[in-house]
Amino acid sequence: MIIDKKSDFDAVDLSFEEIDKGFTPRQAIAEAKRCLDCAKPHCRAGCPVENDIPQFIKALANGNIGEASAIIARRSNLPAVCGRVCPHEQQCESRCVLNKKGEGIKIGKLERFIADFDAEMEITQSEACPVQKKDKGKVAVIGAGPAGLTVAGDLAKQCFEVTVFDAQEEPGGVLIYGIPDFRLNKDVVRREIHKMERLGVTFRNRVLVGQDITIDQMLQEGFDAVFIGTGTALPKRLDIPGNDLAGVVQASYFLRIVALANSGKISPREIPVSIGDKVFIIGAGNVAMDAARTALRLGASGVTVVHRRGESEITALRSEFEHARAEGVTFRWMSSPAGFFGDEKVTAIELETMALDETNRLVPTGEKDTLTADKIILAIGQRPAARIISSAGGIEVDPNGYVITRERPYGMTTRRGVFAGGDVVHEPATVVLAMKEAKKVAAGIAMYVEAKKLIEECGM
Repeated sequence: MIIDKKSDFDAVDLSFEEIDKGFTPRQAIAEAKRCLDCAKPHCRAGCPVENDIPQFIKALANGNIGEASAIIARRSNLPAVCGRVCPHEQQCESRCVLNKKGEGIKIGKLERFIADFDAEMEITQSEACPVQKKDKGKVAVIGAGPAGLTVAGDLAKQCFEVTVFDAQEEPGGVLIYGIPDFRLNKDVVRREIHKMERLGVTFRNRVLVGQDITIDQMLQEGFDAVFIGTGTALPKRLDIPGNDLAGVVQASYFLRIVALANSGKISPREIPVSIGDKVFIIGAGNVAMDAARTALRLGASGVTVVHRRGESEITALRSEFEHARAEGVTFRWMSSPAGFFGDEKVTAIELETMALDETNRLVPTGEKDTLTADKIILAIGQRPAARIISSAGGIEVDPNGYVITRERPYGMTTRRGVFAGGDVVHEPATVVLAMKEAKKVAAGIAMYVEAKKLIEECGM
């Protein structure tokens, strides 16, 4: 059954401009003053990176935005990003005691306001460690996404010499090439990365690790440790008829091409969705919602998200689902793609109705129908690529390709001195969860390098 709610469609802005404009100073301070400054702040317990939430809110309420920014910087290297795309509704904000009255504090918007106001007014300035202190060790970071940036920022603050290697032409990973502009303005990401450069982090872009340079070469060149934060680069495929037809594209590829076109780096003609296309999105996670909303902005005549389960079992944030539905995306529940059809280019999709049996197991019913389709976008997940690991010996992975790490020092792989974190170790998750794990790995790297230096000094 297709559910189509377009009551507010005409009033929705479908440009690529960032939708949420954030708080004004008056609104932010008024919101901050509502905070009860609880003795036992459950909001902080709900934050994966354990931000000092009541403290920065209290500083903001008193008009001390510089102090508020400094408090956030103790735990987060990407506050303007987290303030926009973290799932606050499931984390810090869900723990606020004022939720009992339906008046929970908008913690994410306060974090965003502090970061944006600080940057605009240049209240605080990131500074690199003095040269004489930069002898703690050299660390190479592979991948400039959320995990890599977190490790780089944390170690740079501790006066390690950090170099980030990334295959793309600019750092940011999924923040630049995966999350659409209407959710995360790319200039915000660039601003956060520039702060890291001021901390002393060096970025080497357009470097394909495993081909242009290997982990072995990094260690030979004097890096004391290497961190792998490459995420999950390879999209999963559907093993059904027609999956190789033109017009069947991966969501990660689609979103990356749109990001490049919007930044003027490639021609808009390269974008795989055209005006008037009937588009089907397979999957119901946050990436699926991003792809669906992006397709609408490109002029698709209709966008339908197909999910094999019901509405209550989507993996996307409820807020992202509601935004998609309000903008005109339709949803087909309890349906699974059975095949894509067309001569050389896809022209139709066959969907099979699913049902729950007596044991609550999802089973196909055999009932199928065929719908006209111009584009199919697959958003069913990704997995790690093997290029980097296969070019370096001694790094073990599990049967699904995820890197195996240990607890002490936290994040080290089965090869001494090589660490990993983020989605390349765990199943793909949110930006802030990748940051949470990366912070723990950064601490593990610092512990390892400091011990290594001590042993070298003692001649052991």
